[in-house]
This record gives sequence, C-alpha cells and structure tokens, in this order.
Amino acid sequence: MKTFAVILCGCGHRDGSEIHEATLTLWAIHKNGANYQCFAPDIKQHHVLNHLTGEEMPEARNVLIEAARIARGKVKYLSLFEATDFDGLVIPGGVGVAKNLCTYAFDGADCTVNHDVARAVRAMRHAGKPIGALCIAPVILAKVLGKVTVTAGQDTDTAADIRAMGGSHAPTLHGEIVIDQINKIVTTPCYMLDSRVDQIGEGADKLINAMLKMMPAPACEART
Repeated sequence: MKTFAVILCGCGHRDGSEIHEATLTLWAIHKNGANYQCFAPDIKQHHVLNHLTGEEMPEARNVLIEAARIARGKVKYLSLFEATDFDGLVIPGGVGVAKNLCTYAFDGADCTVNHDVARAVRAMRHAGKPIGALCIAPVILAKVLGKVTVTAGQDTDTAADIRAMGGSHAPTLHGEIVIDQINKIVTTPCYMLDSRVDQIGEGADKLINAMLKMMPAPACEART
C-alpha cells in the first residue's frame, strides 16, 4: 500500500489548514487505496482569528496541537519526517500555509519557508517522489524548488510571485490539476477560486490519482 505524508498547518482556513481541503485530501488517499500519515511543525501559530468575524483573538495556539483536530490526534512532529518512509508528500492549503509554514502572506515572493517544511520538500524531490500542493501551498514549492510549474487558479498576483520565485504558472479552473512531469509535482487551485466543496473534492481526487500514477509499481506487479 502506498503511503502519503500530509503536512498540516493548524485548523481553520483563516489561520491554519483549510479543513475541506485537508479532509478531502485524506478522503481521496483512502478512496484510491493508499494510506497517510499527518505531520505538522511544533511551532506557535502566527495568530488566532475568529472565523465568524475575521478579527484577531487575544490568545496563542500551537500549530501541531491545532492540526491534531483534523488528524484526530494522529499527527507527528514534522521534524521527524523521513522521505524514505513515504511514497508521496501532500500539502493542503489554507491561509495558515502562508502564515505558519512560510511568510508568503507578509513577504510575498521574498518569503522564507519553515526549515522542516523546506527539508521535507527537498528530500522528496531528491528522492524522485511526487509532491502535491493545493490552493496557496504551491507557492512553497516554487520558493523551495524554483523551476517548477504549478497553479494558483486565476490569481494573477500569486502567479506573478510564483514567476518571481523562479517557477512557472499555469491557470486553471474548478477541479483541474496541473502536472509537472519532470519534477513530479501536481497542484490544484481549490479555494484560490470561488469553489464549492464538491469541486474541492474533485481536485483533490485528481491530484492524488495523478500522484499515484507517478509512483513505481511493486516489483511483482511490474513483472506481470
């Protein structure tokens, strides 16, 4: 059974992982006969927002502990991630990606990426294993890897930043994916567009399917 590592960045689209994207990514992995392990960095969340009003709340939360809400407690320290243990890596979106996993929300193309996130991405790329990213998460791949082709839907500002980071941007619509065969990267726009939940699920399902096709078949299957 193929196994995906999934990097989460909290819980809630305004300040953590987008719950629909994260959950439907996990659903798509199991639906397609694979398994997953969730990871998150053990760091302080940039800030906490009231998801009703959008206002900042006077409290502090931990990214790993918040991610455990989505993972039902089954989440590991990202610092423990080893590329040899997994067949693919997926990063769901949410504004927390741009606030907690990197500083894109504040610094744009000049952003920095969390050390453990960058290490995981580079390790999978070095191992020749596929990487998937949803919504705003492709900016991390562009920042860390440079010459990759990804999508941010129809967002021209994000597309310009991706190009400034050394990447290429391919515009997409609801449920579509972009496949960079050379770098084994698959991306989908999700809530970078004004999407419905079923469209998020369609994109996540296509992304996981495409990543599975990039993974080598077991030796016994390859011989038949």
